[in-house]
Amino acid sequence: MFSAKIKLEKSLYDRVARAGERAGYSSTDEFVTHVLEKAVSDLQDESSDEEVQKQLRGLGYIE
Repeated sequence: MFSAKIKLEKSLYDRVARAGERAGYSSTDEFVTHVLEKAVSDLQDESSDEEVQKQLRGLGYIE
């Protein structure tokens, strides 16, 4: 499995860890992977590449 590091603010990481624990995931990594897979799938199903880029710009992830 490929492993990458992603930087998160401590407060966000703590919120994610608590949410994953409440949802019954065995680890924060498992929860984050599931959430990202779902988000990407939803974006691919609903949007073209241009619409995805527009949404990511609006969220401040890309310029």
